Amino acid sequence: MLFTAQWLAELFPKHQGKISTEISIQEVTRDTREPSSNSLYIPIVGERFDGHNFIFDAIKNGAIATLWDKSIPLPSEWDDSFPVFFVEDTILAMQQLANSYLKSVNPTVIGVTGSNGKTTTKDLITSVVKTSYKTTATQGNLNNHIGLPLTILAMQPDTEVLVLEMGMSQFGEIELLSKIAEPDYTVITNIGESHIENLGSRKGIAKAKLEIIEGIKSNGILFIDDDEPLLAKENIDMDDSQVIGIGFTKESDINISNVKVHPDRTTFEVTDKPYHVNLLGKHHAKNAAFAISIGKALNISHENIQLAFNKLEVTGMRFELETGINGVHIINDAYNASATSMKASIQVVKEMEGFQNKVLVLGDILELGTYSEHYHRSIAEVIDSRISEIYTYGEQAFYIYDEITKQHPKVNVHYIKQREDVVPSLKEHLNNQTLILFKASRGMKFEMFIKELQQ
Repeated sequence: MLFTAQWLAELFPKHQGKISTEISIQEVTRDTREPSSNSLYIPIVGERFDGHNFIFDAIKNGAIATLWDKSIPLPSEWDDSFPVFFVEDTILAMQQLANSYLKSVNPTVIGVTGSNGKTTTKDLITSVVKTSYKTTATQGNLNNHIGLPLTILAMQPDTEVLVLEMGMSQFGEIELLSKIAEPDYTVITNIGESHIENLGSRKGIAKAKLEIIEGIKSNGILFIDDDEPLLAKENIDMDDSQVIGIGFTKESDINISNVKVHPDRTTFEVTDKPYHVNLLGKHHAKNAAFAISIGKALNISHENIQLAFNKLEVTGMRFELETGINGVHIINDAYNASATSMKASIQVVKEMEGFQNKVLVLGDILELGTYSEHYHRSIAEVIDSRISEIYTYGEQAFYIYDEITKQHPKVNVHYIKQREDVVPSLKEHLNNQTLILFKASRGMKFEMFIKELQQ
């Protein structure tokens, strides 16, 4: 049981129907298509739909109470005994409910944001804390003003640690999420270019990410990417003792060193203790260092932290090494992209050993607005002779192609105009001596190319 109808009545005093402590809410739902058990239904109003119209579907699938926008009349055939809690706005009410429920459970809360790597870092942290605590964490992409409250409302009352991913595209969004979650520990993985069209500059992105401290508890700790000048401690309105820098320099509070990328893992040291993760790339050593640091703050042993890394399960399409036709090695990094993450992925490919040929298939980086040409052209900065062949596809990816031809005239680079020509262009590379990286924004659907190469 999450809570009772009587507890809801104290939170939302305008209500009707049978309200008692005997009515126990087992889960919270907004999706009437999925069966539920003794659930509270929260109708969401969107641009193209109104969840209030599906209340009878919700009841049929297990709802035993509902929040309700007081400006919307109940259906004429309504059962007056059914518990209804009237609110000004169902989304705001859900956020209020999530915060109140969170306080009643009172877990240790860890908030994770950043332009790149926040989902992988969330997965790493979750894996670590699960070794020692009853843990609930963000699933999928439920990291916005609706998804985060739903994650909170999905945790069981015996949850000890709650790990929340926080995403945003505008100013004010991280502040809202942080104030709902009131985290004990927060992480900013890095500052990239995602949503720069809305936030104006990387400095604006840093400002938006730093909103995570607005809801942090008074004694909370912020872990930052210490290699990012925009996250310098003097730019953060917190006591220096509450801000922990993690980076590759000896001056960092927590130092990452001796990073080596192997075909199947990355090895590294954090404050002179050895670790490895089954992820590829120097940037994953830093993501893991955030998890290690939080693990240590929660008194989790070095042995359990490494055990967690051994059993790590990460959200899909984030630098996954797979196999295709004729044994060709494929890196599926097609979930999303920014210029920073694309460069990082290419850097990892260059460092990987055991392959005669290294091929890049690069697509559009979306949501860059007027900065798009600049950041696409910047990809050429990391290209060198360790890359055998490059294929670009997408309207904006033309700038990658054009800049590489200018800066690296000896590199084989191609611009593919038609989507159906991408996979056939790779035919000569389909062998077990070749590694192919697929990297683009999610909207480019590069995972479809990978599926073709695996059939």
